[in-house]
Amino acid sequence: MEKDKNLSGQTSRRNFLKGSAAVLAGFTIVPRHVLGKGFLAPSDQLTKGVIGVGGMGQGHLSYAGTRVVAICDVDQNHLKSTLAKLPGGVKALTDYRELIQLPEVDIVHIATPPHWHGIMGADAARAGKDIWAEKPMTRTIGEGKRLVEAVQQHGRIFRLNTWFRFDSNFYGMNTTVKPIKKLVDSGMLGWPLKVTVSRHTGFDWKFFWVGRTDLKPEPVPAELDYEKWLGPAPYKPYNKHRVHGTFRGYWDYDGGGLGDMGQHYLDPVQYILGKDHTSPISVEVDAPQQHTDAVGTWRRIEYTYEDGCKIILDGEGKDTEAAYIEGPNGKVYNGFRCDIPDFEKKLASFPDPDPQVTDFVEAVKKRQKFALNEENGHRSCTIVNMGLAALRLNRSLKFDPVKQLFIDDDGANRLIDQPMRAPYTL
Repeated sequence: MEKDKNLSGQTSRRNFLKGSAAVLAGFTIVPRHVLGKGFLAPSDQLTKGVIGVGGMGQGHLSYAGTRVVAICDVDQNHLKSTLAKLPGGVKALTDYRELIQLPEVDIVHIATPPHWHGIMGADAARAGKDIWAEKPMTRTIGEGKRLVEAVQQHGRIFRLNTWFRFDSNFYGMNTTVKPIKKLVDSGMLGWPLKVTVSRHTGFDWKFFWVGRTDLKPEPVPAELDYEKWLGPAPYKPYNKHRVHGTFRGYWDYDGGGLGDMGQHYLDPVQYILGKDHTSPISVEVDAPQQHTDAVGTWRRIEYTYEDGCKIILDGEGKDTEAAYIEGPNGKVYNGFRCDIPDFEKKLASFPDPDPQVTDFVEAVKKRQKFALNEENGHRSCTIVNMGLAALRLNRSLKFDPVKQLFIDDDGANRLIDQPMRAPYTL
């Protein structure tokens, strides 16, 4: 990301108004507290508070058009090392609830483990902050529904931190998503489509993100507030493998390789197939029986939409000749190779996909919905969480995309809205 050129915060702002002429002449530099809560002038520099600065949060410290005014972490070592990189005057907090109430914060960045994403995002929305959140958007489908409601009820701008639907080469496809979307929209491949996500189509499921089943209690390090780290998660005795970089291997906090990489891989699929406002109606899983605490691996997960489109997650990489996208009239392989003769020439005659709002700073200033927002982000996260529910239960599930509930399966629905440890609630 581009280095922030104004980290010192030495921006030119007026401290008072000199009549109506001054209001008009200096409109873009009047402090927002003078003009009322929520006002942001077009040329104003956005301020941000980053929650979680031990890993992914480091990437949120500096990008164009913003500056950090506060950071929050439950590990004192993370706070100290991050403050050393920032200019003076940045506030360091250990309770996110203090950060989201700071009047000087415009954007809240949530870079914590996923079991915190829903609560922090909803609380930030209620506090009048715009939100940039790490993936997966939420750890459960129910938390996603509540977060969408909070963001929309309070008129906030939300961005999820995966970008492949609008930027960068899409893993092994050797192209951005745009021409893939254009090809699907053209109808040349036919319908319905099957998408296969495996190492042979350019994707790595990172099965090293598995949990351990032999954890023994260890003393909590002095620098870590483990109670705050757990937050809404069930209490489990501290072990260093539960926290920081290896938390992904435990159901209470994340969902292994699928939880870690699922939205990176599947959000573009949802967009390519035109499914941003719906979800699959079923998920089938082929996997070893999972441990109750530690996430394991899986062989295959298959999703089906109402119109017959399918998404195949091939964990074993069993189908070595799999196409990334397969339709009745053609196939698209790793490297954006298509078996339709002269497909690139034919594709040029079709219109490009609709433009997207891809600058988050501008989206916040102009109050425009970002390309990957709370609505479509929740739908692509639902694909991930449907798979995780089927994996935990080791059975196939039927899903109602309108009610966002599993059909005739109380056990699966209990995984949609999981209890939170007091006093936390969403």
